[in-house]
Parts: sequence; C-alpha cells; structure tokens
Amino acid sequence: MALPPTVSLRTANRILSLGRSTGYGLAKRGEYPCKVLKLGNAYRVVTAGLQRLLTLDEAAEEHAPTTPSQGHGSIPTQEEARADCCCHCRCRSLQVS
Repeated sequence: MALPPTVSLRTANRILSLGRSTGYGLAKRGEYPCKVLKLGNAYRVVTAGLQRLLTLDEAAEEHAPTTPSQGHGSIPTQEEARADCCCHCRCRSLQVS
C-alpha cells in the first residue's frame, strides 16, 4: 500500500472504520489512536503511525487466544482458561489452592 507521509483525517477514518464525527472528535481532543498533525484548519494523520497501528491490530488478531470448541453456553474449566490465557496475571488468580 503506497501512501504519502500523511493522509487526510477522512482517509484515516475510513481505514480505521471510524465515522466522520467520531474521528474528528477524537482528533480535536487529542485522543486519535495514532499521531495527528493540525495544519491550519486541516488535520493530517501520519502514515507511519497509522501503519504501525494496523500492524499491531493484525498481530493481536493472529495471537488472540482461542477457546477449545465447546457447546453453546458452556463455561471453560480453570485448566482450559489457563491454557488459553495469553498473559499469566489472570492465570495466577485461577490457580486452585
């Protein structure tokens, strides 16, 4: 995907599936998920930050823990929950005494 160093806020909103009002509101409050430059009355989103954000999203999806196939509404056992956990902080709270 060949993009210039910055893209319009409208383009970034479309890439991130953000609505116009939401995207502009986030940019105005300084809460946009990647770096935004305000040039006069226009907002420009730094392409490198946008690409990094998208790469992180893709990596998170690839490494998301999966639950074993279970019947609808069944609750995983503590062992299954520990096996699927991607961080160990939650696993410690699930350990059986």
